[in-house]
Amino acid sequence: MVGSIAALGAGLAVIGAGIGIGQVGGKAMEGIARQPEAASKIQTAMIIAAALIEGAALFAIVVALMGNNPS
Repeated sequence: MVGSIAALGAGLAVIGAGIGIGQVGGKAMEGIARQPEAASKIQTAMIIAAALIEGAALFAIVVALMGNNPS
């Protein structure tokens, strides 16, 4: 039972990260469409934000799967 709960937690972390990165990417594309001359700054900020979201998701997956080990 603990393993399935850990898998559920890991899955939720991945879904949350996917939604977050999708939001960041979509808003960055809107910003670039509105102000093309700021594309490089927006792209840099988008990549940093996506990396932070991905790192938080990876941390959540590790925590969820570490809960699977009752030692």
